[in-house]
Amino acid sequence: MRRISTHLWFDKEAREAADFYVSVFKDGKLGSTAKLQDTPSGTVDLVSIELRGQEFTLLSAGPLFKFTPAVSFLVACKTKEEVEALWRELSKGGSALMELGKYPFSDKYGWVQDRYGLSWQLMFAGDREIKQKIIPTLMFVGKQCGKTEEAIKFYASVFRNAKVGDILRYGKGEEPDREGTVRHAAFTLEGQQFAAMDSARSHDFTFNEAISFMVHCDTQKEIDHYWGKLSAVPEAEQCGWLKDGYGLSWQIVPTAMERMLRDGDEKSTARVTEAFLKMKKFDIAELEKAYKG
Repeated sequence: MRRISTHLWFDKEAREAADFYVSVFKDGKLGSTAKLQDTPSGTVDLVSIELRGQEFTLLSAGPLFKFTPAVSFLVACKTKEEVEALWRELSKGGSALMELGKYPFSDKYGWVQDRYGLSWQLMFAGDREIKQKIIPTLMFVGKQCGKTEEAIKFYASVFRNAKVGDILRYGKGEEPDREGTVRHAAFTLEGQQFAAMDSARSHDFTFNEAISFMVHCDTQKEIDHYWGKLSAVPEAEQCGWLKDGYGLSWQIVPTAMERMLRDGDEKSTARVTEAFLKMKKFDIAELEKAYKG
């Protein structure tokens, strides 16, 4: 398991969406599933999948949050045909944010929201080396616009194995984007590649809980570290979830949660669920106690 994975919040389509994404990305894999009872959203489904080496957890928990392009997933493709094939599948029932075509940065590129509202950037990589096939991409808009460089340096300070890569900046005359702000930046946290950008254009969205990043921790010390560094909005703290100072959502979870929620019987799963619903920051010892009954 990677240190950081992606969590997607659906209304009730998590299982359906998991099957869809696994079918679109031909080497996709369905992982474990779990059903949690008596949550604030009622009975919820958890489904894990792997797409091109990236781990995703899909949750069906009601219509509280909707995906926005503030977080999208860049898919680097070796051929133009691969771009076109992914576009055909992901655009069915969806909508184009940037039409498939030729752009200064790629001979074949398109940005699409799929049928569930999740955003994908599909790009022919040309001669560029593809180290990670799917790259989560953060767009800092509204009040957060202009803070991309600050944010990625902050994230790099929080995670012990981190690196800030190349930063491309807007130039003079590219209004409304301010000269010197970030057109595109690459950074890596615990082996997970990310990209980020500023956008000063008018957008009616920002980061929300529909997409969060799960930080998997082996020890309580690690949970305490990431929670203390990342949490900046006390009212957003619940069940291992937090928001950082830029509005991005994270979940700080013990790696043992996978075992507790998916490998136990219904009674142990129910006890663990009841225990974590009362928590803000997770307490591994208390969760283990609930698991063992």
